Amino acid sequence: METGIAQQKITLAFINEKSPILDLISDGLTASGFEVTFQSETIEDGLFQLASLKELPEVCIIDLDFYDNQIISKLQKLRAKYPTVKLISHSDIDNEKIGKTLLDIGFSSCLLVGCDVDDFRRVIDKIVTL
Repeated sequence: METGIAQQKITLAFINEKSPILDLISDGLTASGFEVTFQSETIEDGLFQLASLKELPEVCIIDLDFYDNQIISKLQKLRAKYPTVKLISHSDIDNEKIGKTLLDIGFSSCLLVGCDVDDFRRVIDKIVTL
């Protein structure tokens, strides 16, 4: 039975340094009904692609070297320019200081390598409905 209400797809963007794991996550999320707006390998390219969009993605999943201070600085610029986009980090770094830095920037969640598509789906659904 249809209710006549169309469910809008949640839009995603990915910024990652050629992570095959995140490519699989992206494919799984697309198969689950999410819409991937773009994928880029650098923050600069991500900023360029965001600027060219008519409508921003709701969520941006980022997997970069979070130990690099230049990347942290660029993430702060991304957050300042696009405060409505929810940010999720994906990393193999299980470090309280890095996690706190990302949360201070405005990341909504930090997922460690090993999380699967279902973990991402739950986090995305939760932060989009906040």
